[in-house]
Order: sequence, then structure tokens, then C-alpha cells
Amino acid sequence: MVLGKVKSLTISFDCLNDSNVPVYSSGDTVSGRVNLEVTGEIRVKSLKIHARGHAKVRWTESRNAGSNTAYTQNYTEEVEYFNHKDVLIGHERDDDNSEEGLHTIPSGRHEYAFSFELPQTPLATSFEGRHGSVRYWVKAELHRPWLLPVKLKKEFTVFEHIDINTPSLLSPQAGTKEKTLCCWFCTSGPISLSAKIERKGYTPGESIQIFAEIENCSSRVVVPKAAIYQTQAFYAKGKMKEVKQLVANLRGESLSSGKTETWNGKVLKIPPVSPSILDCSIIRVEYSLMVYVDIPGAMDLFLNLPLVIGTIPLHPFGSRTSSVSSQCSMNMNWLGLTLPERPEAPPSYAEVVTEEQRQSSLPPIAACDDFERALQGPLFAYIQEFRFLPPPLYSEIDPNPDQPTDDRPSCPSR
Repeated sequence: MVLGKVKSLTISFDCLNDSNVPVYSSGDTVSGRVNLEVTGEIRVKSLKIHARGHAKVRWTESRNAGSNTAYTQNYTEEVEYFNHKDVLIGHERDDDNSEEGLHTIPSGRHEYAFSFELPQTPLATSFEGRHGSVRYWVKAELHRPWLLPVKLKKEFTVFEHIDINTPSLLSPQAGTKEKTLCCWFCTSGPISLSAKIERKGYTPGESIQIFAEIENCSSRVVVPKAAIYQTQAFYAKGKMKEVKQLVANLRGESLSSGKTETWNGKVLKIPPVSPSILDCSIIRVEYSLMVYVDIPGAMDLFLNLPLVIGTIPLHPFGSRTSSVSSQCSMNMNWLGLTLPERPEAPPSYAEVVTEEQRQSSLPPIAACDDFERALQGPLFAYIQEFRFLPPPLYSEIDPNPDQPTDDRPSCPSR
């Protein structure tokens, strides 16, 4: 009997979004299919899946133990978030090559469904860094007698959502710094820097509006700049390894001695980056906005404002509230809300009250002698004439303007 061959073994996920990208969060159910295509009939012992999520860090450092001795110190650490195994065909044991308990799969394409639930506890966001990573994957293994197993691994993405619509992430960030330049016994004037941003939390693709004032009282020509930095921190065996990377930057105009430059909302756009990772014990990803003054021949004057890159964008109401509160506190004109050039006239009386409503609103005439006598009086006739008349037409022009008695300007009373 000639056995067939395995033509392909693939894994597909049942995606929860419209972009067909497998993205999940803690508590979600991950489901999919293992697709097997064979040319001819085959006999298998088992078809298994293994799903795992973990964070892992690793780096090496060279150390000297003496004048002629050196060694390499390895630093590794791992945190496991979940570990799930399931058998789709066959049994658990694959260490024997007996012909008993084999399953026959006919020629063609076959699908085997799988599903498992991610833990409810917070999971670290998928990440690939310089000295560590956070990965989530599903591996399929097809075991056959007397043959090497066919294996396939496919990763999926996990986002631990960060909602920036929280008070701590909506609060403005600000700071002020000053630096005085010295050269031997000569002291130059100070260089001062003040900067502020509307909030602490942003999402990829948003633009940060930077409000800053740079005053140069020194004798040198300086250049104000701003940059977004990502800081990756890895922890293992009580040690930390840190990597800092530039994400985006901008440059202002050169500032000569005695000049001042003001940024009224200078825009720096956040490119597609990984969200902040704040809850993992061995990997931490943080962001900061550095507003600084490039000083030739001296240490730069810099100001760090912390950032949190989230996954849930700002709600429109939160955006307006944040913009008003932050920019008004800086005593700057906020032009987000403008009044119309000409106010809209109110509706006419006929549009609001119909003739039927007016007739039905007349009070019933009571069978009372006093009331009948009151109907004959002039007061009731006056009320009936003016009570249901429409109000005067709306006009932008005052029909009774004040007539000034004197052309000279009036002065306030002393």
C-alpha cells in the first residue's frame, strides 16, 4: 500500500475585526481551524495544538575576572501568561511507533476546529524589542508513525487596552527649566524654557500640540527642538537593560541672543508605534516628549514630559474639555469655538401655535353672575384683544434707539 503525502498544513484564525487581522484582548475566545491537505490516504497518530503566551528577556554582558580572565554573563527571565494544549485527532502519547490506534485520513482537504479562552487577568501587549519580546502563538503538530512530525506555528496579536479617557491621562503636562552658561570667569545670561502639552495620553496617529516659550539671554545662537522617545526597559536577575529610541522629532527656528520664540501649538505627529507596556514585570515600554534647546558648545537644556500611548482614542467630549481647560489655564486665546456671524432668527408665532390650539386655549365661560358681569367690562375685552396676538417680528435693528443729547463722549463719574 502506497501512502499519501502531506501537501500543506496551515492555521487560520476566526478574526473578530473587519481587517482580518487576529487581534485579541484578555478574556477573549481565540478560535480557528487547522487546515490539512493530503495527496492520498495517510495514517496519523495525532493532530495536536499548543497555544502559549509569554514574555521573555535575554542579553549578555562581558565581565573580567582578572588580568587574563574574561567570561560572559547571561541574563534571562521569562513570564508565562497561559499555556493551553488540545488534541484534535488521536491520543496524547506519541512516543511509540505501533500500528495500533492509528487514524486514517482520506485524500483531500480537511479542517479541524479549535478554540480556547485567554485569561481574564491583564496580559502584556504583543511586543518585539531589542532584548526581549512578548509573543502569543498557536502551534499545530501532525504525528505519523515512523516519520518526523509536521509542525507549524502562527502568532496572533494581543492588545492590553489602555483607555486615555481617564483623569490621570487627560491632565496637562508642563514644566520650566533655566540654564546659565559659564566660560572661565565670564558668566552669560540665562536660557529659559517653558513647555506644556494638553494631556498625557495619546494614541498612534494623533498630533501633539506643543505650547512653549524659549528665551535666549545668552551670547550664543541656540535652536529649540522637540522629540518623542521610546524607552524599553528589560529586567532579569536584579539587573536592568535600557534602550532608548527616537520616534519623531521637529526643529524650530534659530534663536539669536536676546530673542524669544513662542510655540502656540506646534504640531508633532505620533507615528504607528507599540502601545505603552506598564504592567509587565520584566518588560516596560514608556514614552516621553523632550522639549529642549540645542546649545552649541554646552550641554543642552531639556525638559521631559511623560507620555502614555494608549489603544482607546480620545472621546470628542473629552477632547473639548481637555482643550478648554488646558489652553485657558495658559492665558491663550482658544479659537475652537466661534460664534456665527449673524444669529438665527427665532420661529414665527404661526409656526409654534396653530389656529386650532389658539381656539382650544380659550377658557370656558362659567355660569356665574359675577363672571358674566365681568365679561361686559372693558378689562376683559382688552385682554381678549391682545392675549393671543403674535409677538412683534424679530429684527436685528432696534426700533427705538437711544437718542444722544450730546455729541461729546461721556466720561465715567468720579
